Amino acid sequence: MVNQPYPPTMGYRPYPLDTRATEGVIARRFWAYLIDLLVIALWVSLVCIGILLLGFVTFGLGWGLFAFLPLTALVFIVYNAVTIGGASQATVGMRTMGLKVIDPQTGRGASMLSAAVHALFFYVAISTFLLWACDVVVGFVRDDRRFIRDLLTGMMIVRA
Repeated sequence: MVNQPYPPTMGYRPYPLDTRATEGVIARRFWAYLIDLLVIALWVSLVCIGILLLGFVTFGLGWGLFAFLPLTALVFIVYNAVTIGGASQATVGMRTMGLKVIDPQTGRGASMLSAAVHALFFYVAISTFLLWACDVVVGFVRDDRRFIRDLLTGMMIVRA
């Protein structure tokens, strides 16, 4: 007991994962992202209609809220944080495509903070083609189909 620095229960025990759980994940992620874009575009359209109607009611004063419309880009990050960090462990698009997000160490779902950081990494990478291309190439090369942003946030997308 003197020579053991850590109790035996504190050792590294990765979550046992069947390799079939990551087959076809990259293609499903692409389609899930497109579905999520449609969901968020619908939400932003409803907000625009609401601002338009508010502008008519307030004789044009409400139309000043259109200046804040670029802030809806934060909706993407909040959407990912709430849906991936929630009980379903997936966005609407991911659920449609049969995917979920897990922590590969424990097999549990991701936290809201890690899901928000994951989304932020994605939108930073997609703003520069070279970063996005490197991110995706890593996913194609790895056996577990994890992208760089997945590795940085400790997340793994698997088939549900």
